[in-house]
Parts: sequence; C-alpha cells; structure tokens
Amino acid sequence: MTVEAPTIDAIRALRDSLVEATRLTPMLRCAGIEDELDNGTSVWGKLEFLQRTGTFKARGALSNLMRLDTAQLASGVTAVSAGNHAIATAFAAQAVGTTAKVVMLGSANPYRVKACRRYGAEVVIVDDVHAAFDRVEKIEREEGRYFVHPFEGPAVATGTGTVGLEICEQLDTFDALIVPIGGGGLMGGVSNAVKQMLPDVEIIGVEPQGANSMHLSFEAGEPRSIDKVRTIADSLGAPFAMPYSFELCRRNVDRLIEVDDLELRKTMGLLFQRMKFAVEPACAASTAALLGPLRNDLAGKRVVLVYCGSNIDWSTFSSQAVFEERDAGR
Repeated sequence: MTVEAPTIDAIRALRDSLVEATRLTPMLRCAGIEDELDNGTSVWGKLEFLQRTGTFKARGALSNLMRLDTAQLASGVTAVSAGNHAIATAFAAQAVGTTAKVVMLGSANPYRVKACRRYGAEVVIVDDVHAAFDRVEKIEREEGRYFVHPFEGPAVATGTGTVGLEICEQLDTFDALIVPIGGGGLMGGVSNAVKQMLPDVEIIGVEPQGANSMHLSFEAGEPRSIDKVRTIADSLGAPFAMPYSFELCRRNVDRLIEVDDLELRKTMGLLFQRMKFAVEPACAASTAALLGPLRNDLAGKRVVLVYCGSNIDWSTFSSQAVFEERDAGR
C-alpha cells in the first residue's frame, strides 16, 4: 500500500493550532535510568504522561475532531478503547463542543471509565476487544456519529507526529529513539516526523509479547491480527494492525523489540524507585526494552525514550509493579 505521509509543515501547522488545547511536554534527562544502566548511555525521556488527559492520545483525537464540519459535530463522535483513547476522545469532544459515546472493555480500569464520564462522555461497556469494535461500528452506523479511530489514518499520524517534532526541537541530536507500539498510531506519526528531521536516528519499536500484531505484520509484509490480547499492557493491546499506520511503521521503523509482562512489571517498580514515576505498563515499555534486550546494543549512545502515558490508580499500580531491592550506593 502506498500512503501519503504527513509533511513536517503539516505537522508543525497542527502543533501551532493545538497550543491552547495541549501541553508542550518536557524532555527530561533520566539520570536514574543512566545509573541503572551504568554503561555510558545518555537517556532522555519525552514525558507524554504529563499531556492533557494523561497520554499522547489527546493529540490524535484533537487532530481528528478539528477536521469535522458543523453537521458532523452536531451528530457527535464515537470511539473504542481500553481507556486512554476513550478519555482523549471525550476530552476532545468537550473541547470542540460536541458529544462523545465511547465503547470500553469490561476489564477497563475504573479510574479510566470515571475520567471519560468527567469529560461528559456516555460510556458503553462490552466484554472483549473484538466485541468492542463490532459495537462501535453499530453506533457509527445507527447514530451517525463520527468514528475516531484509536490509531489509524493521516489525522492520527499528524497528531502523533507533533510528539516527534517536539522531540527533535527539544533535543537537536540523538542516536536512537524507543517508542511503545500498540496499533502503531503513536509510532507511525512519531517515526514519520523524526525521520524527516533526523534521518540517521535509529527508531526502535517495543511491543509486549502478548500483543505483537506489528511483529507479525512486519514478518508477513502486510497487516496481521492476533486472536487475543495477552498482556497487562492493555494500552498496547491492539488486536490487529491496519494499512496506513502499518505502512508508516514499516517505512520508518528500523527494528522491533518484544518485552514480556514481568519485564514491564519490574520496570514499573524501577521507574518509581529511580525516577519517582508511577506509570502504567505501556508507559514502562520503552525503558524495559532499554534495560533489557537493548542494553548492550545502545551502550554509550544518546537515547530518547517516549513515555506514552499513565492513567492508572494507585491500587492497580501497586498490584502490578514489582519492586526489587536496589543498590543504594550506586
């Protein structure tokens, strides 16, 4: 499939239009991670968990809704999500003056469901991710609501491309960028922007082993699906890849890495101990990859980690994170 990728000019124009609705999230030198690696690697984090709604998703949702005409805004929007995209869609709907009806999984964190309702969304709960997509298609068809896709399409890629643009503006030189992958909406947009600005940067995607649809798609050379999501990183639990985001990823991503749930849980604990970040499993994926399979490959290099979001309550965090004793003298 040949896709037309968003240009840097288009990404910059969108970023400028989002100034009041979104935050310029900081880039932070991650000394605690550098100490843990102890191999000369310089580590920087793009803190998207400080974005409005708690994740990068606000960028793509706003990018979609800002393109709608008056008639469509009157009909409202709909979305399907484990939580973060639903929250972002509810937020964006409120920001542009329309209504949102979002479909969420029964396993969704109650904190996320409440967040959607705080932004005024109607929430529909279903049993699993495949049923969720069926339900949202029915809502779109019967109610005329615009479907805000969680990861597919030029509007999403332009929105998430603003993350890549900001990284390149905040840190003018680096060797590698590590980004979590679910459906590929974040990675597709970020990698497209970064490769246009800094083509020599190595871009590495990270998937949980229990939701590796992009790995399967890369191997097949076309979008593939998985039968079931089997990971605690529900925000990365896309059941399939789709053509547009897949093509952007295939074009710009240099390699893919997998991490397992135990690595994610240990990294959640380490990020809290070393950085005082209480993050959801998906947000820990980039660090888990650097501390694990990429530790030796990227030793001594200048590395940027995307921290994609953190909508998690303390009881869930404390039950998922694994805290290990660390050497206080290091």
